Amino acid sequence: MSNWKALQDAVKTRFGSELDHEALLFIIGLQELAQVNRSFKKQEKLEIMHIAVCVLLAPYGFYKYTGRDADGWPHFESLKSLPNLTPKQQHRLITEAMLHYFTNQELI
Repeated sequence: MSNWKALQDAVKTRFGSELDHEALLFIIGLQELAQVNRSFKKQEKLEIMHIAVCVLLAPYGFYKYTGRDADGWPHFESLKSLPNLTPKQQHRLITEAMLHYFTNQELI
């Protein structure tokens, strides 16, 4: 997967090391939240990762962006249930969605 290697190279250049999927989800969520200059509680960090999952899976028809609340947090509507996937299939779907996201952001 040469595109994944290109993404890892770009991440390593930017952050100084390769990042796993969870770290990349957090980065995507932070970017979408656009509130990077503050600290977050543990629950907020999980919500940030959920934002990333919604953003990544929206192009596949699973979520739809519905707007931001008064605190600036993006919200999504679930459009259809995720299929039952094996862990390997889940990993592949998220990897593909991340590549699509970062390509559209022109980061790779």
